[in-house]
Formats: sequence, C-alpha cells, structure tokens
Amino acid sequence: MERADILQRIEAGEGRTTEFKRELGDDLSAIGKAICAFANGEGGLIILGVDDEGAIVGLGADPCAVHERLTGFLHTGCSQPVAARCRRNEVANVWVHWIEVPRIRGHEPLRYRGCIYVRRKCSSVEPSPDELQELYNVFGFVFTEKQAVLAAGVEDIDINSFRSFQRRQGMEIEAEPQPPIEDDLRNARVLGDFDGTLHPTLYGLMVFGRDPQAHPHTGSFWIRCTAYAGRDRASDVILVGEGKGRLDEQVRRALGWLKGLGWTESYAGILREDRPLVPEPAVREALVNAVAHRDYGLVDSPVQLEVFRDRVAVTSPGLLPNRMTVDNVRFGGLPRSRNEWMANAMVVARLMGKRGLGWLRMRREMQAFNGTEPDLVNDEGGKFVRVTFRLQPEPAEEEA
Repeated sequence: MERADILQRIEAGEGRTTEFKRELGDDLSAIGKAICAFANGEGGLIILGVDDEGAIVGLGADPCAVHERLTGFLHTGCSQPVAARCRRNEVANVWVHWIEVPRIRGHEPLRYRGCIYVRRKCSSVEPSPDELQELYNVFGFVFTEKQAVLAAGVEDIDINSFRSFQRRQGMEIEAEPQPPIEDDLRNARVLGDFDGTLHPTLYGLMVFGRDPQAHPHTGSFWIRCTAYAGRDRASDVILVGEGKGRLDEQVRRALGWLKGLGWTESYAGILREDRPLVPEPAVREALVNAVAHRDYGLVDSPVQLEVFRDRVAVTSPGLLPNRMTVDNVRFGGLPRSRNEWMANAMVVARLMGKRGLGWLRMRREMQAFNGTEPDLVNDEGGKFVRVTFRLQPEPAEEEA
C-alpha cells in the first residue's frame, strides 16, 4: 500500500477495516487489540499519527525508532508472530506510519495478553459468546477432550493427582525402574504432542490440572451456582457461588454450595426431621453427567446449577451425545459418552456408577423423596441439556 492509498483511506475515515491512532501509547495496548481484531477478521489497516476525526497530526518520535518498535511488537506482542507489513511516509511535514494486518492463518484465533479481540464496526472488542463460537467455527477449531491445550504446559499437571489416579486403578507405580513421568503422562493421554512439544490435553487439564480454569480456552469450564428468590431468572439473586477446579472438585464444591442454602424442617409427631432441598445423590448424578458429558466445543458456557423457589435445575452446554434421545436416557439406554476419558475418570473417582443408570437413579431418589420425577430437556435450539428437580409435587387439579 502506497502513500496515495493511505491518504485515500484517511479521507474515507475509520471503519471495519481501518483504524486511526493519534499516538503509540506507552505499552502499545490499543495497537495490540487492533492488530488482534484485524487478524481474527478480514485483515485491516492501522494508521498512526492520525486522530479520530481524520486529521493528520503525525508521530513526534524518531521514525526509525517507531518502526523498530512496531516490528518488534509484531514478533512478540501477541500469542504468535503476525506477518504484518509496517511502512511510513512523510505527509505535510510530519511522519505517518501504517500497519497492514492480514487475516491470520492457523488453527486458532490470535490473542493479545491472553484475550481474543474481534472487529465490531469501528472498535476492537472482546467477542460475545456467540461471536466467539462463530470465530472458532471459522478457524475450524473443534475442542474435544483429546485436544492439546497449547496455552498450558507439563508444569500445569498435578503429578500427585495423576499418581493417585493410577493407584486407584490398581497400577504398580512404586517398583523400580519406572518410566519417565512424561512417558507415563503421554501414554495415559494426559499429555499430547504438538509440533514436537508436549502440552496437556483437555482431558489431562480438566482431570489432573493444577488450575484448569487458568487458561484462555478453559476459563469457562466450571459450574456456576445461582440461587434466586423467585421462580425465574428475572427474580432477585440471593446467593451465587462457583464450582471450579478439576472435574471432581467442581462437583464437590457445587454440592457444598447447595448444602449451604440450608435444610427444610418437617415433623412426625414431636420429632423434627431435617431434609435437604433435593436429595444429594440425585443432584450429584446430574452434576457428574453435566461435567463429564458436556460439549467442550461450546466455549464461554459454564455448567449451570440454579435454585429457584420451586425447583433445582442443572444445565449442561451441548445436546445429548451421539444421537441419544430423551427416551433413550429415561429408559436407561446404552451409555454413549461424548468424553469417554473424562467419564472413565469420574468412574475411577467413584463419583459415577454403572454407566447408563444415572437417570434411573435420579428418578428413584426423587420418587422416594417427594413423589416427583425429574424432568429432562434436550433443547436443540439453545444447544443445552437440562435436568430439573421439583422441590414439591404440583398441586392436584380440583375436580369440577
């Protein structure tokens, strides 16, 4: 792009593929966001030394030093080097610089300081959940339990947790000689190889990670807990909580939060009986299935544990796996896991029992508890599975 082209772009003003910057700034953060947004979209042009109104003010710093600073930033400032072109020219006795940013080619979007940015009209912003999902679809990024998490390394795996898992499986890990720990982790599919470097798989990070939610791709893979005063999400929120950590920790922490909401009282004669809102085994079964079978390709979507005045609901991102239907689940059909390794880990942790019987167990618990049955929804439009437990039977209709 030549000087005449730049003048035409300045005259046309800012837009989806053009952004003006009056100055560099101390940390180049504004430029970093714009580079990231353009690279993740159609590409674009950043013109430096021009204000928001299109007036050419120039950059006062030495042009060679500015050029060197920009080219260095393109190599190291984002999650991967950006093959952008930096140029400069003197216009009206001041120096104008520009960066021609191409659309990035790769297996995942570009990040700046750990965040993804996209172009929305004239601004570089973090994407909404729908925009982020669409961006991943464009890049062909399919996040499964076998996927290597490139932002994480071997050091992000808790070796003690992995060794405990091996012991529960009855493996002999004390006798010498033992293979190198990296070999054990690779053989157990906790680590995967990407371009000659070992990284945790999603399975490895979610089951054995030190801090599974600390990485860009996995930040939403947890259980959000919310209690409402009324019967819908428009009512006041009375308590919130988080079930974070490894999969087993998520389930235990979410159950602990639910217990903290208190108990109900009933009396048989003079004896008081304390009862939970819903049976813990039923909710545990729903939560275990939610974290083990959720669609991890749906980013920015935590599992939801919600308590309303009349019900408790567990919502999992994604539809039932492998063409299962609601009837398959209700009648105890053959288990079909989306995340087979994660499901096996929950079995080893003794949080998941015999496969395919989860719904029957939830149903039995609720019938014994208050005579109700759980409800199951597989919402194809919203792409979620929801299990609902009623806190009390619906009132019988009065006869006419």
